[in-house]
Amino acid sequence: MQQTIRFIKSADGVRLAVATSGSGAPLVKSANWLSHLEFDWQSPVWRHWFRFLSSGRQLIRFDPRGCGLSDWNAKDLSHDAQVADLEAIIAASDLDRFPLLGLSQGGAACIEYAVRHPERVTQLVLYGCYAEGWAQRGQEARRHGEALNELIRQGWGQENPAFRQLFASLFIPDANAEQVRWFSDLMRTTTQPEIAARILESFGEINVRALLPRVKVPTMVVHSRGDARIPFEQGRLLATEIPGARFVTLESRNHILTEGEPAWERFCEAFVDCLGPGEGAAETPQRGDLPELTARENAILRLVAHGEGNGEIARKLFISEKTVRNHLTNIFEKLNVDSRARAIVQARDRGLF
Repeated sequence: MQQTIRFIKSADGVRLAVATSGSGAPLVKSANWLSHLEFDWQSPVWRHWFRFLSSGRQLIRFDPRGCGLSDWNAKDLSHDAQVADLEAIIAASDLDRFPLLGLSQGGAACIEYAVRHPERVTQLVLYGCYAEGWAQRGQEARRHGEALNELIRQGWGQENPAFRQLFASLFIPDANAEQVRWFSDLMRTTTQPEIAARILESFGEINVRALLPRVKVPTMVVHSRGDARIPFEQGRLLATEIPGARFVTLESRNHILTEGEPAWERFCEAFVDCLGPGEGAAETPQRGDLPELTARENAILRLVAHGEGNGEIARKLFISEKTVRNHLTNIFEKLNVDSRARAIVQARDRGLF
């Protein structure tokens, strides 16, 4: 899968980099701190996210002002400017109706957009998001945010393992060595220390809590119970005060979910349950499905029949190999067979493929 990158101008003349990947119905992802469209695309920290989100959909995402391929020298890095940029990206993409995905601080911009344009947004998905920035959550959170800002100004981009480990532990405490290394490189590649600190300061001023009761679009809030970056209580607040919101709790400490952890699979399942599987996705119910199997079990059996191994099936369906094995056990029990070969024969005789 490939992505295409283009540039648009914001209302105040800032050049914004926009990436499009996949095909199908559009999905708009708001910007999060920090990103680089090209670097993230290959990163073991982010690539599984974009592969999944682009499956059966046209994913539209962008680098926020101040980092990545967008202009770094923007004077206004405020939350209001970020909301205006999201509106500009959507307008330039010529979209009618679409779901919005917000990660971390990007959720606040999505909430503002959904309140302003409820007729445009089909669903709102908020992962690891918050309504109140760090400076709005009391003195302890304010002191923590100010200390982090000073560390950014003093240590950003330095070849200092302790500094890199600190940031990795905040965003992905369970990261492996490769992911820590890529996250370290992302910090150096994405922006400059002073800009990064200014961006983080602007996040502290975010407060969209008063808007939450005005969100009228179907909303799913997803938050990791042990999120080391954004408090779990912020996720509960969103789900409590957005009318009718569905709340999904993940068992993870990572703010950025890694590909191999069970919480990533749970997120993918919840996302598909909310938005649907995407056009042409493998788990879409099809004519000829065996009635005793679920849509996913039918999809797995078709892939088995085409000679796919457990690893390839896991990659195509964005699940773990262990989950594939569990599904196969269920399939064998339901079909009363004891091998892949016998399951394939029965599926063929019954017209599954």
